[in-house]
Amino acid sequence: MKRHLDRGIDKLKQNILRLSACVENSVQLAVQSVSERNPKLAQSVVETDDEIDALEVEIEEECLQILALHQPVAIDLRFVVSVLKINNDLERIGDEAVNIAERAIFLARNMPVDLPFDFTLMLDKSQVMLRRSLDSLMNMDASLARQVGAADDEIDDLNRQMYGHVQDSIRQNPDQVECLIHLLSVSRHLERIADYATNIAEDVVYMIEGEIVRHKVESYQ
Repeated sequence: MKRHLDRGIDKLKQNILRLSACVENSVQLAVQSVSERNPKLAQSVVETDDEIDALEVEIEEECLQILALHQPVAIDLRFVVSVLKINNDLERIGDEAVNIAERAIFLARNMPVDLPFDFTLMLDKSQVMLRRSLDSLMNMDASLARQVGAADDEIDDLNRQMYGHVQDSIRQNPDQVECLIHLLSVSRHLERIADYATNIAEDVVYMIEGEIVRHKVESYQ
């Protein structure tokens, strides 16, 4: 019986790592499509979303099957429960990547907007957060997972700054309002990706240590 459980968990590990790789690639391509104004890259992100959705459903079914058939306990139970939550967050990150890609397609079809804001910094920081949260999952590294939450406040602050810059730019360049709103949307989607990355990191800490660190800012940082 334990052999069957171990096999199921091994397969689950392989599939959640596959999903992690797919989602990270989608985010990277979506961000690249914005910075390079490349609609072909953006379209490839949109087309990959069905693959991510299908894998998310497969992983959820595997989790439920393990819970129903093997009734795992202790660390095995924590692993399956954590994967269920991480699986959902990864799928949502994939959706955010699609949203960014759709904004990139629109922006690529219009004249570039001169925005007095280091947008690249926000792109880079959100990618680093996602990469660290996924690395902590792949390496079962609670210490690395705890580093992710500290960066979330920086992303929130950058998103607020972006909102202020877009407001000012709309007043000065009302003819660019559509493009500016799309850039603001990209900022919001990146902020959400950072939130999901934080969720994943929190679940990794729970998976490894059995501690629920959500809402415990002082212990998480």
